[in-house]
Amino acid sequence: MYNIKLNNYIPTPIPAKSDRIIAAHYYAAWKYGAAGLHKGFNDLAEVFPDRTPLMGYYDEENPEVCDWEIKWALEHGINCFIHCWYRKKENENKPVTVNDLRCGHGLHEALFNAKFNELMKFAIMYEVSPRWGGTNETDMVKNLMPFWMENYFKRKNYLVIDNKPVVFVYAHKTLASYFESVESQRETFNKCREYAKAFGFDGLIFAVCNVSLNEESHKEMIERGYDFRFGYSSGFNPEYDNFEDQNQIIAEQCNILKNQLEIDNKRFIPTPSCFRDTTPRRTEYWRSISDYDFRWEKIWYLSPEKYRELLEEFKNICDKLPDDAWAKKIMMIDNWNEWDEGHFVAPSHKFGFKYLQAIREVYTERNNLPDYIAPHDQGFTGYNKSWIEPDFKEFCEKELNK
Repeated sequence: MYNIKLNNYIPTPIPAKSDRIIAAHYYAAWKYGAAGLHKGFNDLAEVFPDRTPLMGYYDEENPEVCDWEIKWALEHGINCFIHCWYRKKENENKPVTVNDLRCGHGLHEALFNAKFNELMKFAIMYEVSPRWGGTNETDMVKNLMPFWMENYFKRKNYLVIDNKPVVFVYAHKTLASYFESVESQRETFNKCREYAKAFGFDGLIFAVCNVSLNEESHKEMIERGYDFRFGYSSGFNPEYDNFEDQNQIIAEQCNILKNQLEIDNKRFIPTPSCFRDTTPRRTEYWRSISDYDFRWEKIWYLSPEKYRELLEEFKNICDKLPDDAWAKKIMMIDNWNEWDEGHFVAPSHKFGFKYLQAIREVYTERNNLPDYIAPHDQGFTGYNKSWIEPDFKEFCEKELNK
């Protein structure tokens, strides 16, 4: 029965029920030529075949590709994608358009045109770094908020909690540098909340990526106007490469979470990490295009079975928190599709659906039966039109001959 197209379109997902928001970080940098900083799947190709997505090197801007991702995520309990949102540097202090975004295709071309898009919640994580565009007191209210409101917050499937859209922020130090003071940033955030109220919301929720185990740092985040803190990962980073003690990896991640909750048990949410392997970003090629040295991030793995144990530990910790704790409402998954940075739960040739199965088994009612037949086995093809003849041959030969 394989390779026979029995359906005209992807079978409709049957979501696994969960008692909380399970949000996976989503890095939409895989449209051919879109990333700018790196070469997308060309950085992987023949050199790192274990990083191959289950559907192959795909056209990320294709809404049908997005529908497969929505289906796989929902059937395993992930009910929200948090998209990394980049504004081009030259757009600072100007009105924002879709053309002013880096990797905006993940939302504007793929998700918004996907058949199943309203089944999947989404949110944006404003990526502020010296390389990408920031904002300030005037620009945030005048330029960012109108774009965000019209393009995201008003959509039925944007992540809204207590009638307040949620905005995640990465690189808080860089964003802070754009404001004159702590008070100025807080006042600007409050103006954004008032702006949202004019459109029928009860305000706006700002969450900041900050895993500092420091009470003063946490206090500053609150003073700047953030509602809670989170991590892009759990914060675990061992002292040496190829750290193999998986029980210790679980214990250390749990200790990090417990220490964060000791600082404030209501305003921190967990981000359990499955593994970290930045090997592709340690190559000579990557070091030539980036000022970031990934060699300080050590390589380690949790097996899917051990990842399930970690999820169970995190759930047990968070279930004991006060009812108004953010960690009882939402948890994050590290990560859906960081293929080259080396942490992903999306279906791959190396791991199949195993990490997703762990999430489903721990965080859902398992009320459904997921579809584990790969797209090409069901007759669905043509998802890699831009990658069908990739130009990575010379790069691959260079890396393999080192």
